[in-house]
Amino acid sequence: MAFVSVSEVKPGHKIVNDVHTSFGSLLFPKGKVLLPRDIEILHAFLIHEIEIEDGTNEDIEKTIGLGSSRSSVRLKQPADKSAVTAQKSSLIRLHDEYDKMILLMKSAFQSVIASELSIYELRNQLESLISYIQHYNILTFTPRVINEYDYIYHNAVLSSLTSYKIAGWIGLPQKDWIQVAFAGLLHDIGNTKIDPAILYKPSALTAEEIEEMRRHTTYGYQLLKNVTAINEGVRLAALQHHEKVDGTGYPLNLEGNKIHVFAKIVSVADIFHAMTLKKAYRKAQSPYLVLEQIHSEAFGKLDPSIVQTFISKVTQFYNGTIVRLSNDQIGEIVFSDRSHPTRPMVSINGNIINLVQDRHIYIEEIITK
Repeated sequence: MAFVSVSEVKPGHKIVNDVHTSFGSLLFPKGKVLLPRDIEILHAFLIHEIEIEDGTNEDIEKTIGLGSSRSSVRLKQPADKSAVTAQKSSLIRLHDEYDKMILLMKSAFQSVIASELSIYELRNQLESLISYIQHYNILTFTPRVINEYDYIYHNAVLSSLTSYKIAGWIGLPQKDWIQVAFAGLLHDIGNTKIDPAILYKPSALTAEEIEEMRRHTTYGYQLLKNVTAINEGVRLAALQHHEKVDGTGYPLNLEGNKIHVFAKIVSVADIFHAMTLKKAYRKAQSPYLVLEQIHSEAFGKLDPSIVQTFISKVTQFYNGTIVRLSNDQIGEIVFSDRSHPTRPMVSINGNIINLVQDRHIYIEEIITK
């Protein structure tokens, strides 16, 4: 074993001890066999020396596909064609069920004032949609057709799917997941009682209009008060999803321990989709920038444990994910520091950009996983 300057490290060397970044995060675990790109990462993190096993291991080099030239890494074999076809088919079905859910939500929201909510029909379609939840990726899923004036329905359905996932991630009993999905689906149903001229107004609202918009929370609770097949958590999510844990939210200025967990979950999902969906008066924002804003909101506004879990789960992409940056460059994620999950290291034509250091650049969209 010997300490070696990173400038002298070669592909195929095995690390003896864990290598950490200057922030204390684990960069590479002990026992890792270094690839050419790993050496680029060591340089990017300004690591000066590491401890490696003595000598060169020819078997290791062959295993990782370096060969005598040490210049290339063996590419992954293409996935089984039948598996790829099945995955594409399931994704198409997810979109089909999503589109059906949007149409049903339009009908339900347009008729709820005059008649009872078709809750059992909504539940059947919601269950059909959720049967494909494993193919729903929060950061990458994009509806096939988005009419900007249908924002309220897309936000509802996306918030439903995302809330369902968050419920599982934070450890709620599985029997509650469908009710949390209902909470996401119906949290903005009170908007059906808001004047469309206010709801879709492209310019800034007046103080009176803001007050009217805020009433959608109480309107929602009233509309759901006598609906069967949903529990009180669903009703309270409609009422409380704009409450903040520091007591600065509305309509009741509740503090964290008085806000129902369903409302806390829906609040995170609603904010994410409200900012990443295109509206009539505002373009969609980068999901990674939105995650950073949600992270900042966790300090005093949103439930910090839910936010931390949400961000950690949705940013768990494997190295090799292809992304487009805000400067329109296409690159590949080569390292993700869990201390900065929204700002991984991205390789572009052999040059590594550390988004933690280059704060003016961010991930605009994920192209492939």
